[in-house]
Amino acid sequence: MTHNSEMMREMPWPFPDGRFPDELGAVVMTSVLSGTRPALQVLHDPENGWSIADGVDDPNTPGGAVATHIRHIIDMDPTLEVLASIPPGTLADRFEVGGEWHFRAFAWEEEQ
Repeated sequence: MTHNSEMMREMPWPFPDGRFPDELGAVVMTSVLSGTRPALQVLHDPENGWSIADGVDDPNTPGGAVATHIRHIIDMDPTLEVLASIPPGTLADRFEVGGEWHFRAFAWEEEQ
């Protein structure tokens, strides 16, 4: 599949057809992008941004995460596509690929 080189940080939600748009960007942990670890956490943040994590390592370490087209990760793990419908302010977790997703409300912690 060919991807449009343009990447958008945010796109109007809900998405057409319940699928992630090819142009949508996400902050993705390098461990997930490289295939070292599976995607076990997906965040649709309150500002309508998306992040994908392995649920183990800290994405805030230097080199821990990069911005990329979300479609690259969906192509690697099509089980993530169902999460295109989660509303902003939602964190989805699972214990293993193919496992049941658990959802909870998410809000950024207030800085002190």
